[in-house]
Amino acid sequence: MFFVAVVDSEVPPLMVIEFLHRVVDIFEDYFGDCIESLMKEHNVVVYELLDEMLDNGYPLATESNVLKELIKPPNLFRAIANTVTGKTNVASTLPSGQISNIPWRRTGVKYANNEAYFDVIEEVDAILDRSGSIISSEIQGVIDCCVKLSGMPDLLLSFVNARLFDDVSFHPCVRYKRWESEKVLSFVPPDGNFRLMSYHIASQNIVSIPIAVRHCITFKEGGGGRLELQLSPKSTGGKPIEGVVVEISMPKTVLNVNLTPTQGKYSFDSTTRQLVWDVGRMEAGKPLPSVRGNIVLQSGVPLPDANPTILLRFSINQLAISGVRVNRLDMYEEIRSLSFNGNV
Repeated sequence: MFFVAVVDSEVPPLMVIEFLHRVVDIFEDYFGDCIESLMKEHNVVVYELLDEMLDNGYPLATESNVLKELIKPPNLFRAIANTVTGKTNVASTLPSGQISNIPWRRTGVKYANNEAYFDVIEEVDAILDRSGSIISSEIQGVIDCCVKLSGMPDLLLSFVNARLFDDVSFHPCVRYKRWESEKVLSFVPPDGNFRLMSYHIASQNIVSIPIAVRHCITFKEGGGGRLELQLSPKSTGGKPIEGVVVEISMPKTVLNVNLTPTQGKYSFDSTTRQLVWDVGRMEAGKPLPSVRGNIVLQSGVPLPDANPTILLRFSINQLAISGVRVNRLDMYEEIRSLSFNGNV
């Protein structure tokens, strides 16, 4: 699917790009995914959402909690009721947040149990040479929130080492001047799920890669080759590494591979020459996962002039590779209880 925005005058390009991202996020929130079949199935709701998100060509309501007051998410019961009664998903009254000075939060919110969850999610992109030395690395991170607080809470989130952030992007609820002067996040949060902050940490900061890869890939004359690869965890603080997947793009002269993994399973696509080893979960103190075997090459063609690149994917819960740490969370409105979850 392609998302295209048509403009009739000069506008800031980033505003258009950000709006398109908001459209995709809203579609995923309403329909569970953003694919062609779902767009066709809920085409009426799609047009209703676009009509509310844009007012005379200008972005208006782009927050999920505000839109759900205007347009009810589709479900089977509501679809049957609308068919029988002839009604639509569009509400007859304006959301309460649209007529206040805080348009991203509806008024009169009440919860029996007040909770706020903050998930810090980081993605490490690093390039290593064959000896394991880091050539370049950077970290992209986001802070996703699920806030269920009564009233109109005013939150203050501070970090132990906020100077690590090289580039930041905030939700409109964040008071940017407070961040510039004090490096703290002061905000009145939307109700429900939202992304509070995105950040980038450049390569001048030391990044410790939590997995070491020992590999040996050789090609020999006569149409054969050998592959040996072993993974070992490091710098994880004892936390298990989950979802470990190794992808190797083999040269075009590779016909097949015959491997024996000690953990997980592998697959080889003879069309794309893509070798995928799904390792699964790695834990400290357990035997190190490895795979070794033979490579079948085309006969009568020159040997590959370079070794293939190895792409490693993994995830670690409750570990911040960058070292970013939350100092404290304060709220300037009395509530009965507040729980904080700092999953990473």
